[in-house]
Amino acid sequence: MQRLADRIGATAPWLGPLFPSAPATFLNPEARMTPMNSVEHAALPVHGCRPQPAAALERVNAMKQIEERVLRALDELKEFPETDQRWLATGRTDIEKGFMAVDRSVFKPSRVEIVE
Repeated sequence: MQRLADRIGATAPWLGPLFPSAPATFLNPEARMTPMNSVEHAALPVHGCRPQPAAALERVNAMKQIEERVLRALDELKEFPETDQRWLATGRTDIEKGFMAVDRSVFKPSRVEIVE
């Protein structure tokens, strides 16, 4: 299976490579929950968080790297005087929300009980 980074090959003259590398298990269905990456990491002491396998952490950390590259590209785009800053801010917020949703899709936090 070809990696996402290789399929996209996204570059721009003012941006440089967007996805220079990603871990071998990043978005690779063959690498799901093998004995080597099925180690559970303890959940954060936050209601709704659950223990996570190493593969999930690796995928989210890879997405965090991609997110940071995109946000840095937006930082550079902000410097162009012809950029509409209002729309750029809207786009940045939506991108941040999108990456948050992707992380949640991997970590799958649960709802919490309310004690009444």
